[in-house]
Amino acid sequence: MENSVKKIASYILIFVVIVSTLIAIFSVWGLIDLEDVMWKIMQTLFIVFVAAVVVLFIYSILLRNTGKGNFHDS
Repeated sequence: MENSVKKIASYILIFVVIVSTLIAIFSVWGLIDLEDVMWKIMQTLFIVFVAAVVVLFIYSILLRNTGKGNFHDS
């Protein structure tokens, strides 16, 4: 189950990176006029990154210690 969640999250992040890269390329070449959109995309990615760090911290400190018998040490 843990591997499938990692794979899904990885594919979602890859998709977000590809879409924002395409938007940036289109904006550089003048195909679309999106001056504020790239700034909003970067702010959104930063917010998602900070939220992921907080969730990872909570998981690694609080939840991981309470369920020592449920996880295999690897």
